[in-house]
Amino acid sequence: MRHATLLILPAALMLAACQPQTPADDAATPPVDPAAPAASGTAATAPDPAMPEADAQTGMAAATATLAPTEGNEVAGRLEFSSVDGGIRITGEVTGLEAGSEHGFHVHETGDCSAPDGTSAGGHFNPATTAHGRVGQGEHHAGDSDNIVANDQGTAMVDTLLRGATLDQGETGIIGRGVIVHADPDDYTTQPTGNAGDRLACGVIEAR
Repeated sequence: MRHATLLILPAALMLAACQPQTPADDAATPPVDPAAPAASGTAATAPDPAMPEADAQTGMAAATATLAPTEGNEVAGRLEFSSVDGGIRITGEVTGLEAGSEHGFHVHETGDCSAPDGTSAGGHFNPATTAHGRVGQGEHHAGDSDNIVANDQGTAMVDTLLRGATLDQGETGIIGRGVIVHADPDDYTTQPTGNAGDRLACGVIEAR
């Protein structure tokens, strides 16, 4: 009996060795979600908050103009142009004016400030061929804007509107045109310039 048991034991061990082995679960490998998208290898890039948003109508973010003095003057400044409902908002600063003075302020036809007196910028921007007037109060040029007023330090903080103009290079567009600060206030009545007098500073409007 003992001899038979000794013969059966090696046979049982050989049979067990021939059976296929089941691999152990790898606890370090997480289950795969079949609904999850495959990795693309490219990380999503968040928008850069320092980059200006493009204008919804034209694709342009904004426009700027740097004002330089005409001959014999010291008026200068920096302006920003952006699209708003119903027109274009102009903001910025004009320096070198007389304290408390008021000045006509317009977009002109041509972005050319080469003439010593600024006359190379041409007349008011007026694509609709309308009469000169005041923005929001009847007929006016697309380049007409309210007067700017200097503070006690001779600086005018600009925050005004154009209506009838667009922020592009089309027929009503102001990109590439000139912007002028005049010596006298615009009376909003006299044709064709509001009797605003000489040109103290000139700048070219450029897409940013």
